[in-house]
Amino acid sequence: MTIQVALAGNPNSGKTTLFNHLTGATQFVGNWPGVTVEKKEGVYRKDKEIKITDLPGIYSLSPYTLEEVVSRQFLLNEKVDVVLNIVDGSNLERNLYLTTQLLELGIPVVVAVNMLDIIEKRGDHIDYQRLSRELDCPVVPISALKAKGIKELMAAVKAAAGTVSSAKNIYHKDISDVLDLLAQDLPETVPAGKRLFYAVKLFERDEKIVETLSIQINEKVIAATEEKMDDDSESIITDARYTYITAIIKDCYQKANQGALTVSDKIDRIVTNRVLALPIFAVVMWFVYYISVTTVGTFVTDWTNDILFGEIIPPMIENFLVSIHCAGWLSALILDGIVAGVGAVLGFVPQMFVLFFFLAILEDCGYMARVAFIMDRIFRKFGLSGKSFIPMLIGTGCGIPGVMASRTIESDRDRKMTIMTTTFIPCGAKLPIIALIAGAIFNGAAWVSPSAYFLGMGAIIISGIILKKTKLFVGDPAPFVMEMPSYHLPVAGNVLRSMWERGWSFIKKAGTIILLSTIVLWFLQAYGFENGSFGMVEELNNSLLSSIGKTFAWIFAPLGWGDWKAAVATITGLIAKENVVATFGQLYGFGEVAEDGAEIWGTMAMEFTAVSAYSFLAFNLLCAPCFAAIGAIKREMNNTKWTIFAISYQCVFAYAIALIIYQLGNLFIYGTFGAGTIVAIGVVAILLYLLFRPAKKTQHLKMNFNA
Repeated sequence: MTIQVALAGNPNSGKTTLFNHLTGATQFVGNWPGVTVEKKEGVYRKDKEIKITDLPGIYSLSPYTLEEVVSRQFLLNEKVDVVLNIVDGSNLERNLYLTTQLLELGIPVVVAVNMLDIIEKRGDHIDYQRLSRELDCPVVPISALKAKGIKELMAAVKAAAGTVSSAKNIYHKDISDVLDLLAQDLPETVPAGKRLFYAVKLFERDEKIVETLSIQINEKVIAATEEKMDDDSESIITDARYTYITAIIKDCYQKANQGALTVSDKIDRIVTNRVLALPIFAVVMWFVYYISVTTVGTFVTDWTNDILFGEIIPPMIENFLVSIHCAGWLSALILDGIVAGVGAVLGFVPQMFVLFFFLAILEDCGYMARVAFIMDRIFRKFGLSGKSFIPMLIGTGCGIPGVMASRTIESDRDRKMTIMTTTFIPCGAKLPIIALIAGAIFNGAAWVSPSAYFLGMGAIIISGIILKKTKLFVGDPAPFVMEMPSYHLPVAGNVLRSMWERGWSFIKKAGTIILLSTIVLWFLQAYGFENGSFGMVEELNNSLLSSIGKTFAWIFAPLGWGDWKAAVATITGLIAKENVVATFGQLYGFGEVAEDGAEIWGTMAMEFTAVSAYSFLAFNLLCAPCFAAIGAIKREMNNTKWTIFAISYQCVFAYAIALIIYQLGNLFIYGTFGAGTIVAIGVVAILLYLLFRPAKKTQHLKMNFNA
């Protein structure tokens, strides 16, 4: 008999670590039906009869975020045998809030008190047996990080399956009497075990529950209770929950050093300090990019490009093709198209793996949660909350999950603005562009990579200020609520898993989208009209690709790179950002000169100046993302006009920044002044006006994009 287990818990409670340990390689990921919220399922690797569904990390079962709605719908509508509720034992009071709601569902609940190692290290004591009696459900201490207590936990889960559980009423008589009255209005279709939960939601005036049940709320009873208790209904329920939790904590949890600072608190006094937080963050990110792009990452990438895709793979494939008497056009396609294009991209995989490795360490040890807290203080001044930084952080790996992560933001205005600006942060696919420009133009200077990261941050801040002063986005930023996990040493398995998932996603893209696009590019590059006839061309300027590129290359001339090759590379970057490097690899004969890498860099150095190269880099970092990310924007916006608006804003903003960089850069460095300089000064004036003009006073306006 299959046992369906729902794994529920707060973000940063160790839920993902526990799920990975329980399911191992048996897990699979998809999306919940009808929405793009990630759905993780797996089978307990030591008992195939236990199926585990990992619900999104949530703080409550209220309908404020899409994750909360999805989790609640699953628990209410699907057959769930046991709810495995993981709570952070080092922050027990806050975590038990969700537990009180789960206990009202009438489903057997097993509570896993995580962070056992941290609790023991502090010298704190939790009376687990008494906590179990108070909650009326099994309570098992575990350490998901060190795999302690897992066997006992799953034994408790299996024992709880099939048992009959009644909803736990934690409310005093005045509230209970009102809930009983409201429960009488519930239709008979509501299961007996869930009637308390539905009654509480009716008392809170939960619109989604009322809509689902299609009944009228007994407003008279609720209003009378609010008047009697001098508070609104939601606050009454919240206060009752915390009163109950406080009483439990008092009897079951004794801290060894009451009021003493923990190690995490002491570290946070430094890394979240108002003065030191940002400089420390800047140094950390500089170090990460320095190791990833300039030193270790570059060493491995150079070997990959020069040796693997220079001296080993191309000659080996060429010899094989010669031995089988392969047709000339097919040999050219394979060597100059596929190997040169895909090889140029795969050469940067080592750098990305190093970058993803360091980012996974920062996430797993707990530092990145602090970064969100640090950025909240800054983002709030520019119209966004710290929650907007979470999608941007995820976007450093790939813009698609970064865009999808925006759904955790409650405010529709903030969510849309976050979607529009998240892809400004350099993702893993843009790292090859950064590395190519840094190596070819700036001799591998260490400042180029972190400057690209901070350019993206600056673009987000400027956009936040400008957009929040328009009627479309006016309003206060969403509140920032996030659990701060205790610092701990990263787990090798988690770090390697995160690094591999991000890196493998890139490799798969190189083997599919980039492979197909390089084949198309090779054909357009190799064929054209020459000497009055159509066929393979000797001069690249006679190719179809050249003809196509020259039709729109003039658009980028004011940015300093009006050559058709750079224009084509930028456009192919819309298919996949890695294509920018793949295109240059083909156009500059990367496959043939990769033995030492010097020739492609020299060719680029002849076609770009330092200013025009950075302008090219800025535009490709800030303009519209790849097609896949645009699709994610479309899904999250759920509106074609909003999507067009977002993409248009990104392209116009990128063009403006690149124009300023090139024109004013030439003015200050080379003393060049012309019509483009005047236009750039005008653009700067417009940006300054948009930044410093008074904000709109009108509140809660909606964009007329619903037609």
